[in-house]
Amino acid sequence: MTTPIQATLIPGDGIGPEIVDATVAALDALGAPFEWDRQIAGLGGVQACGDPLPEATLQSIRRTRLALKGPLETPTGGGYRSSNVRLREEFQLYANLRPARTIVPGGRFDKIDLVVVRENLEGLYIGHEHYVKIDNDPHAVAMATGINTRAGGRRLLEFAFDHAVATGRKKVTIVHKANIMKALTGLFLETGLELYESKYKGKFELDTVIIDACAMKLVLNPWQFDMLVTTNLFGDILSDLVAGLVGGLGIAPGANIGTDAAIFEAVHGSAPDIAGKGLANPIALMLAAAMMLDHVKLPDMATKLRTAIDDTLNIDKVRTGDLGGKAGTAEFTKAVVSRIRS
Repeated sequence: MTTPIQATLIPGDGIGPEIVDATVAALDALGAPFEWDRQIAGLGGVQACGDPLPEATLQSIRRTRLALKGPLETPTGGGYRSSNVRLREEFQLYANLRPARTIVPGGRFDKIDLVVVRENLEGLYIGHEHYVKIDNDPHAVAMATGINTRAGGRRLLEFAFDHAVATGRKKVTIVHKANIMKALTGLFLETGLELYESKYKGKFELDTVIIDACAMKLVLNPWQFDMLVTTNLFGDILSDLVAGLVGGLGIAPGANIGTDAAIFEAVHGSAPDIAGKGLANPIALMLAAAMMLDHVKLPDMATKLRTAIDDTLNIDKVRTGDLGGKAGTAEFTKAVVSRIRS
């Protein structure tokens, strides 16, 4: 009998509760041993207790060190910061893992299998910004400070390199802009090259590429890449670009991993325009749950879930509207569950 695993479950906003319920149904069909502690965040947190990230939710994640969450809406006005950013900072989730794999063949790009590993806590995203007033214009000059540390870069690069070895990746590409931002991204590049030479040489091929060239190469010939590892801002952009190669954010899972906690999520928005209509595609969160199963050392269940999704899409031809089908959330979920149990 598998030991129960405590985990925090955050349904989120908009279509979040629908895709979370669908994903939990698939996990239950697998017999996954998660014992869920349901908590609120995002707009739901504001409505319930005036905070998009309530203390009870934080306490739950501190206890379980593991969470699965739907999309969170950041309320406009009121000075609210992104709940996703706050979660990364609170639990020092320094590694953002974004795989992109073709699961519906026949698109503009086919047979894509890429991973983007993004540093989550440094760079220009630290939020050190201010305006300088000139004459009567209080916003005459805008300034931002980016900070990368060798320690922060090294731990992210070690995570990426270890993940490459563990998952059999043949090539890792460090993406940078060290030709211009010689200190800010040069430090990341330098650290990566030194780490590879000292610890990982021969375990995989290491390559480097400038960010703008990388973007161009991804849309011309994405098959030349295997894993991309990069700093915060570049990783934010490239992970969405790579998701576009396989059909968009609706089928793009994500994981935010730190030393003491890991949070798995659908990276798309809350889509309030279709919330409650039974139209949402739950694949991104289901694939995030598969990553979560890998994380807790249940790879057979993870593989079974991914296979069930693939077979539902490509053998049964059950697809939601965003993938050209006519199935709603419930019908798609039922088909995945049936595949899992077959």
